[in-house]
Amino acid sequence: MNTEALDLGEDKSLLLVDDDEAFLRRLAKAMEKRGFDVEMAGSVAAGKAVSTARPPAYAVVDLRLEDGNGLDVVETLRARRPDARIVVLTGYGAIATAVAAVKIGATDYLAKPADATDVTNALLALTDELPPPPENPMSADRVRWEHIQRVYELCDRNVSETARRLSMHRRTLQRILAKRSPR
Repeated sequence: MNTEALDLGEDKSLLLVDDDEAFLRRLAKAMEKRGFDVEMAGSVAAGKAVSTARPPAYAVVDLRLEDGNGLDVVETLRARRPDARIVVLTGYGAIATAVAAVKIGATDYLAKPADATDVTNALLALTDELPPPPENPMSADRVRWEHIQRVYELCDRNVSETARRLSMHRRTLQRILAKRSPR
């Protein structure tokens, strides 16, 4: 993406809220290269504190954080700065959470893994236009595998409980978990 073409406006402040520290650092570095003044927060509490003290013009907030729900940060920021452009990132791409995020005040909603280009496009998109399709979307097999892994982790790596929640046979799940992730 050509950083010269970005029109960020007068206020280039960007708040990134995510509990995945490696992802947070990578995204912060990429967004700084695009001209944003980045501030990072690793929790709901830190995100709300920054939103209250120095409400940014832009924000990217993860939905699920260690200490709570990222939508709390969105609410706080929307109350302090109604014109902020907020993108909610999540690995749990469900229609219900997308609707909740937009109702609370998010400008857009992206499923992980999203790269800096996807995030920038979502932050700067005009409300009337559709965003361009992703350059390298995940394959259907990869999306399925990611979902299974997520449920498996949420069930504390209990194969039987995961299989029950996914409505699949336990042995089938064990075979899927034993394989490498698809591309």
